Amino acid sequence: MRLVLRRVAPALRSGGYGVLAAGLLILVWEGYKLIGSPDGVSVGGVRLLPRADDASMPHVGQILERFGRPEVAAAGSPTVLVAVLRAMWFSFRVALAGWFGGVVVGMLLALLMQRFRTARDALLPYVVVSQTVPLVAIAPVVVGWGGNLAVFGQPWQPWQSVAVISGYLAFFPVAVGMLRGLDSPTAAQLGLMHSCAASYWQTLIRLRLPASVGHLIPALRLAAAASVVGAIVAEISTGTRGGIGRLIIEYAQSATGDPPKPWTALLGAAALGLVAAGMVGLADLALGRFTPAKGAR
Repeated sequence: MRLVLRRVAPALRSGGYGVLAAGLLILVWEGYKLIGSPDGVSVGGVRLLPRADDASMPHVGQILERFGRPEVAAAGSPTVLVAVLRAMWFSFRVALAGWFGGVVVGMLLALLMQRFRTARDALLPYVVVSQTVPLVAIAPVVVGWGGNLAVFGQPWQPWQSVAVISGYLAFFPVAVGMLRGLDSPTAAQLGLMHSCAASYWQTLIRLRLPASVGHLIPALRLAAAASVVGAIVAEISTGTRGGIGRLIIEYAQSATGDPPKPWTALLGAAALGLVAAGMVGLADLALGRFTPAKGAR
């Protein structure tokens, strides 16, 4: 029981800090609305601080209250909360597919680059450079390729293009983080395995993979956040309907007459990222025994 509490305590502490940070953000938001200028603060024609009027910065209470009202003024219209949750569920599933694919590709690349020096020299620069290509440039290419593909005889679906773009962002931190973890065993540890006549696969399974967990968990958390960002941006770029990215665009169109409404979709996107990162935290608890203690070498 004590061991379980020891592993859960950091997660609870992080959750408490998150709640505290959210509370401070609300205080800063409302404080700025109280003392800020409705026209913002500009220096030399450049606006440094946003406008503090209700159209640009609604009160937090107004945003939360908007969740409980109908999405549109029509009979049978769901509430904004229901619409946002549906969009979050759609984006979550797509981001999860992208995250899983990105993790698999990243791990395979890390194993390949660690095993073969030539593969590392050939692939690692391209892995790094791949993240400099903007998603808005990749999205049309992926959609175009997808239109000519079929998976198990089924036509390519728009959400699959979004998942591919999401995985494109997710694989990078996994590949780099796991590669660093696989290289983390010391020369003495590797020498011990060699003295025991351990094969490459035995060394990999008994030493390198357990040693990589401490580096892999933060990489998985970054990949989860990146997959959500990739899914949202891809939904906007490809025009895929049903997700939180498309909902942000749709709600933004009513910002003039209904200022709190766009912020509900933005809060949904932020909550989706927190959920994705929190799920990786569960994996951290499950694999905590492989993570070296502080001060351990």
